[in-house]
Amino acid sequence: MTENTDKDASQQAPLNGKPDNKAIVTQFIESWPMLDAKQLASYFSEDGVYFNIPSKPVKGRDNIEKFINDFIADWRSTQWEIISMEGEGNTVIVERNDHTKTKSRSFTLPCTGIFIMENGKIQEWRDYFDMLTYVRGAGILNLIKFGVRQAF
Repeated sequence: MTENTDKDASQQAPLNGKPDNKAIVTQFIESWPMLDAKQLASYFSEDGVYFNIPSKPVKGRDNIEKFINDFIADWRSTQWEIISMEGEGNTVIVERNDHTKTKSRSFTLPCTGIFIMENGKIQEWRDYFDMLTYVRGAGILNLIKFGVRQAF
């Protein structure tokens, strides 16, 4: 993996006058271990969309920041392993394993993310994973079983 820097997505060096979308997405993925919702949201365009399939899409950078902040509230650490990455034009597709530790458990979530880029920012991110694998791994299934709900 490449070294993470404090630069945001808009500071990536362009290739042939165009942003290097694969490098921007790689940098975004490598930023997740910092668990900084504001920094992660900075990779999105102002009207960006984060669609954690099968939940409802989250629209707008401010809403994405709040969603990420709530989503990772119980996390202690995370490391995302890129299995494969392909990119052409404004589309980048990443297959990965997300290794996450919460207050009480550790789990790995296989995912595939599709990123639609625009002017060096994420315009849309659709992340596909098995929800049951996530709720079992994160221990949320036990909370739901006992009547406690958590938004996804």
